[in-house]
Amino acid sequence: MKQRIYIDTSVVGGYFDEEFKEATEMLFKRLLDDEIYFVVSDLLDLELINAPQRVREHLLNFPADKFKTWLHND
Repeated sequence: MKQRIYIDTSVVGGYFDEEFKEATEMLFKRLLDDEIYFVVSDLLDLELINAPQRVREHLLNFPADKFKTWLHND
């Protein structure tokens, strides 16, 4: 079973922050390499509404099957 990692807006925004960029890029690489799923919640969607455009759109670069919703059980 793949590891599931809950992400919030700070993880998505960290991709564009020099202080966290390297670690966040490695996390997203693990996502692309099918090592992990990102678990997301409705709260993430709400928080992204007020985030900068590049942060809002970043997750759209990844296939939907890389994500699980908070209440999804498989």
